[in-house]
Amino acid sequence: MIVPPTGVRVWLANGHTDMRRGMNGLALQVQEALQRDPHAGDLYVFRGRRGDLVKILWHDGLGMSLYAKRLERGRFLWPSPADGCVAISASQLGYMLDGIDWRNPQRTWRPEMAG
Repeated sequence: MIVPPTGVRVWLANGHTDMRRGMNGLALQVQEALQRDPHAGDLYVFRGRRGDLVKILWHDGLGMSLYAKRLERGRFLWPSPADGCVAISASQLGYMLDGIDWRNPQRTWRPEMAG
């Protein structure tokens, strides 16, 4: 993924989204359902029903970009629909895209000794 500038806000859309939507359909969803401006420079992340696919919508000031990532195994961790639109940091987004629990990242293995 192209690295967004520092300080950019990342929003997770609640629930699941129809992954057949393209950038225009997702931008309309940001505007109508989330009540936010899709052209403000924030990243909007949408998850499919199965949970193994996310799409990220981003307007960088020059144009709209749409990124997609599918996990080969496992699912993306997602907040409950009752939480609404959740804001996370760019580093938490990086954890999420790597399949790591972004809410509480923990190192899974650390070497005991060298050699």
